[in-house]
Amino acid sequence: MKGPTMTRMAVAGALAAALTVLAAGAAPAQESPPAPAPPVENGGAPPGLATLPTTLAGAAGSWDFSLDGGRRRCVLTLALEAGPSGRVARFPAGCRRALPLMAGIGGWLFTDEGLRLVDRNLRPVLAFARSPDGMSLSATAENGERYNLVPLQIAAMQPPAAPGTAAVTPAAQGEAAEKPAEPPGPGPALGLYALDRAEQKDVCRLEFSGPVEAGKDTAPVRVLPDCRDSGITVFDPVSWRFANGHLTLKARRGHAVNLVAIGEGRWRRDPEIGASLVLRKVEP
Repeated sequence: MKGPTMTRMAVAGALAAALTVLAAGAAPAQESPPAPAPPVENGGAPPGLATLPTTLAGAAGSWDFSLDGGRRRCVLTLALEAGPSGRVARFPAGCRRALPLMAGIGGWLFTDEGLRLVDRNLRPVLAFARSPDGMSLSATAENGERYNLVPLQIAAMQPPAAPGTAAVTPAAQGEAAEKPAEPPGPGPALGLYALDRAEQKDVCRLEFSGPVEAGKDTAPVRVLPDCRDSGITVFDPVSWRFANGHLTLKARRGHAVNLVAIGEGRWRRDPEIGASLVLRKVEP
């Protein structure tokens, strides 16, 4: 009987020793600290989300402008070009009905305090600051309403240059500057145009005339009778201008719409926001 008993004791001892070795090997893995989390960028937003601007150039582009807690919203385009009230801010005419506060916006500014929408006298209408989520800007109006700006396609969202991209040297910049810029296409021919919007055809007709006086950069345009689009009649364009490849229709009250040529005597709104808007040359 001693033989089998001794054998069982030897096996038990070997198993105990093996378990001790396994436990000793597992302990360091359990005690090691977890791997550090990747750094959080973009002001608190997880990597890969839209970046909010920190410079004037980074703020230029398209934004989603909305009233907090409501469904009313509009696409607001902030341009870098200078206007009579800071930088130029563009939005569809229908935004003034959806968000009446926008009727008082004359332009925008970017300061150390943040992005501001201002009236025609450069007084702030909304002073935006970074939201706690780091993904949008927010501001409170004088009446207590809160508005949000979410970047749609702004310069700050553009990806950085890929690693290994050759830097542009001053000499290369000089060579590029010496190359003549491609001339813009010709301006619109004088005469009759149809204005198509929202899949409708010939809802309004506009007559483009030549300059009244030599040396002026604008020329008259008028909406012909029987226009079937109330938005166009309210806009009431009275003059047009062509410069740098853009056709600008200016309203009696000072508002403007920019268009670019798309060929065959046709022009479309630029940027393409809101309802479609196409101007095309027609015969009388």
